[in-house]
Amino acid sequence: MAERLQNKVALITAAGQGIGRAIAEAFIEEGCIVIATDVDAGKLQDLQPRKSIKLDVLSTAAVVELAKAIEAEFGGLDVLVNVAGYVHQGTVLECADRDWDFSFDLNVKAMHRTIKAFLPATLKKGGGSIV
Repeated sequence: MAERLQNKVALITAAGQGIGRAIAEAFIEEGCIVIATDVDAGKLQDLQPRKSIKLDVLSTAAVVELAKAIEAEFGGLDVLVNVAGYVHQGTVLECADRDWDFSFDLNVKAMHRTIKAFLPATLKKGGGSIV
């Protein structure tokens, strides 16, 4: 990454494990100001981001509140990394409506929530990246 992330502000959802964790660790190593979020804040305890925050991306109010706080403290994000997601285990025949609704809410609507909440400050700051 060649210091492209040095002093950039990034918010990473689902940073407690898996792909989100790996991205957070790589960004921190590159000198990025990482705001790591997860629905389970305990999974963030041994990570060394600038901030660790419990965030349920299914909650519009929680996402909007965090976006306002990030704008007030950092002027907005340079990078938004939407990692939170869910994959139903089983076939389409076994996927109940509640499973499909949850999957759609987390995999699609949560992305819309975070982009809608964080993009205005990112644009005011001069632009950034959404992953």
